[in-house]
Amino acid sequence: MFELIDVKYQEVVDIPHLYITKGQTVLLGASGSGKTTVLKLLNKMISPTQGRILFCGNDLKQLPSVDHRRNVMMLSQNPIMFEGNIRDNLTIAFKFQERVIPGDEELYKILGKVQLEKGLDTPVNLLSGGEKQRLALGRIFLLDPSVYLLDEPSSSLDQDTEDKIIKMVSEHIKKANKSAVMITHSKSVAEKYGDEIIEMAQGKILYRRLRDECNK
Repeated sequence: MFELIDVKYQEVVDIPHLYITKGQTVLLGASGSGKTTVLKLLNKMISPTQGRILFCGNDLKQLPSVDHRRNVMMLSQNPIMFEGNIRDNLTIAFKFQERVIPGDEELYKILGKVQLEKGLDTPVNLLSGGEKQRLALGRIFLLDPSVYLLDEPSSSLDQDTEDKIIKMVSEHIKKANKSAVMITHSKSVAEKYGDEIIEMAQGKILYRRLRDECNK
């Protein structure tokens, strides 16, 4: 899926070679280890200062950024919220992309999926950090990219809700035959849901292994 070849970004990331397979990949590592920078590189939010990144064999430099980000979508820890209500935030990207806007029934279905029990007319400024994170996750589910880049998608949630959301995300991605690269600090989450586990430290790759190898 993704291949990083002699990639460096300033003094933050230094990856001689890394291949990220289709399926669910988990990036582990302490804060400041370069995980979020890697997601931004994969999303073309930033460009490497050295090296090449391939997506399905195509050099990211040759791919139109807007088209790539529709296909490979990133959810940050602090997702962007637009003025207005929940409905506005779920549908705004469809307006930008001139796509058919989902009806209320579909919108409520996605809210139920991400466990956000709010009305569509609820102003987003009344939502907590965790609720905004779930709303942004629902927005990505509706947009249906091929690859999800998730920067700690449950960081603002309590433990019980976090477990449910991570399980739901994993099941959604598998059922829809999508791929994901997800950041987490939890080794238990990585070993439970990651088909592939990559640990980083100080901008470098410590190891890359498949989940089956973790259980040996």
